[in-house]
Amino acid sequence: MMNKNTPTSWDNSNAAQNKVAYVSADAEDQLVGELKQHFFVKHLVTFNAFEDYLSEQSILTLPDILLMEIDEEEYCFTLVEKIKKNPMLHGLLIVLLAKKPNKTWKARAMQLRVNDLYTYPLPVEHLSERLNFLIKFKLIRPKLSELLNQVDVEYKMPFSKRMFDIVSSSIALILASPIMIIVALVVKFGSKGPIIYKSKRVGTGYLVFDFYKFRSMRTDADKMMAQMSDLNQYAAEEQGSSKAAFVKIKNDPRVTKVGNFIRNTSLDELPQLFNILKGDMSLVGNRPLPLYEAEMLTSNEWSMRFLGPAGLTGLWQISKRGKEDMSERERKKLDNFYAQNYSFWLDLKILLGTFPALFQKEKV
Repeated sequence: MMNKNTPTSWDNSNAAQNKVAYVSADAEDQLVGELKQHFFVKHLVTFNAFEDYLSEQSILTLPDILLMEIDEEEYCFTLVEKIKKNPMLHGLLIVLLAKKPNKTWKARAMQLRVNDLYTYPLPVEHLSERLNFLIKFKLIRPKLSELLNQVDVEYKMPFSKRMFDIVSSSIALILASPIMIIVALVVKFGSKGPIIYKSKRVGTGYLVFDFYKFRSMRTDADKMMAQMSDLNQYAAEEQGSSKAAFVKIKNDPRVTKVGNFIRNTSLDELPQLFNILKGDMSLVGNRPLPLYEAEMLTSNEWSMRFLGPAGLTGLWQISKRGKEDMSERERKKLDNFYAQNYSFWLDLKILLGTFPALFQKEKV
């Protein structure tokens, strides 16, 4: 191992180039050579050596990314916890590498909120692209709501579309109020917890707002998500990738008995009429996404979906909602297509196609 006082190209590197600190037990790791084609790499073969290295760094010399190979003793997770608690190291980008698929490791990584996890064999070009993206994204994103200032195109709701939303949502709320009262009572007495489930969603231009639904899940549903990542039907499409941008779970065990019914009939969506009336979203558009999904759709290829209106129903709902052959890429393409081509006639077509799609065949 190199003496820690020996100057290296890492220490003398140009500040404009990205730095990766890589921890793996193999001193002759082939990945090191491949990564050096894209980054300045500091390779350490023990976690103790890495901790010593970190303790000697200042804010100006810290690596851009910590790349860690998961060890059989799982000390890497303990180290991640230490890093997360250190104020100076808070916000350090962390990517884990697993030698084999392991559901426990994957759940632990999600719980610790690492930035990514890859499983061997992995495409180095894909990994390098992802690392570069994480670094650039960190520089422009203190928080999601600020991404609105980074996009090249600003979406402005057409006056006619906004007026249609106000009129239609007001009428719908009046007509649906008896049904909403009944659903509220059933949810209230069906299981413990609040009647309305409120969560943060990301809509037009990455704006974050409170999203309303009738509660269809157990109150601990969010906490259970980390242990259920292997059930997600949107499997990663690239070899070696472990994350999918969207989440869809068939026969979700978190859903209550009442929840199954109101989900399959889309009655749980009725409170979103208030979101439409408030202007958070439109009647027709791309579905607003949870924060953890939106954070994975910030590349140039897919950010287009956020440059169109967010909506209660859209192309995804009328085309392949609930179908097992619906891939993540297909859903992204539908969202991008709508953002680029929405019009009154397309909205009308989607609305007319929404009613047959309300009753799903699958429990997703």
